[in-house]
Amino acid sequence: MPGGGDVDMAAVGQLLADRGRCRILLALADGRALPASVLAAEAGVRPSTASGHLRKLTERGLIEVLPTGRYRYYRLAGPDVARLVEVIGRLAPTQPVRSLREGTRAHALRLARRCYDHIGGRLGVAVTDTLRERGFIEGPDGTPDLAAVRGDRLAGGVADEGDYRLTAKGHQELVTLGAMLPPGLGAVRCCIDWTEQRHHIAGALGRAVLEAFDTAGWIMPAATHRALRVTARGVAGLHEHFGIAWPPASTSRTAAGS
Repeated sequence: MPGGGDVDMAAVGQLLADRGRCRILLALADGRALPASVLAAEAGVRPSTASGHLRKLTERGLIEVLPTGRYRYYRLAGPDVARLVEVIGRLAPTQPVRSLREGTRAHALRLARRCYDHIGGRLGVAVTDTLRERGFIEGPDGTPDLAAVRGDRLAGGVADEGDYRLTAKGHQELVTLGAMLPPGLGAVRCCIDWTEQRHHIAGALGRAVLEAFDTAGWIMPAATHRALRVTARGVAGLHEHFGIAWPPASTSRTAAGS
């Protein structure tokens, strides 16, 4: 007989109370499926410990298993889980950077990263700004009403529709660039970028742009985390088609790959 009492939020809270399990979820937040060995390295735990974490996360429905021959790959169970990870990340305090490696990684994530199925970071915001400035999308100036969203807290990963719409001009130009847009796409979903505190495109349009950039060889995933590298071809393409100079002038580090 269906039914039951209140939802047991504490059960999910217990899962997220472990740093290793949280690191596994963050590692999967780019939408990729990864093997247990990679997730153990990301979590900084032994393979046997990672196995226990993966089992618990799977049992609670936060991740799912993809058997591939002799190997098992893991990914988030869907976009709802990805949004949960992003929102919790917004509420959680940041950890101090204690090493050059951690600083380099944090810098790479701020520049460009995958937010489940779309582009975030400075690259995601720059592309969104260009789409608006060139009339490919119509809507606000990209600055969210942070006070309405979070009071005095850092916002990020929050769906904020912002009344954006894809224009006929934008549809034509993006299809020319290789974006596979769904028929009848009008409203454009946006998120508040947690590092830039501005809008970046998400939803169907964000996914199509990410896939187009990936197919064109403009971006490459980092080896062990969800940062994205802009290739030499991407640097040229961003400049030619979007007027975006990459890497940003405000950073002295190298963001472009070969």
